[in-house]
Amino acid sequence: MRLLTGNDLKTGAVTWWTGAEWSIHIEDAADVTGGEEEIARREESARRVNVPYAVDADIHDGSPRPSHIKERVRALGPTVRPDLTLKPADPEIGNWVI
Repeated sequence: MRLLTGNDLKTGAVTWWTGAEWSIHIEDAADVTGGEEEIARREESARRVNVPYAVDADIHDGSPRPSHIKERVRALGPTVRPDLTLKPADPEIGNWVI
């Protein structure tokens, strides 16, 4: 499974491609396997996202989980300020950073 991620041009927030638009929540991310380059080019040229790129991921308990620790941290927010992390629908999401 491949997910497309980047940063929102207006806010700088980490975003994930949902199949139709960008979301700040990893659980909204869609599998883009095979179409990642075309989607990334289109979205970057439309100036909706900065430097989109694809990352490997797996499904865990029904939600996508990036394979690499860097992308897991990006998905959740700062690790040094828990008050600034995202509060996604999955209450166990914080357990998969490490």
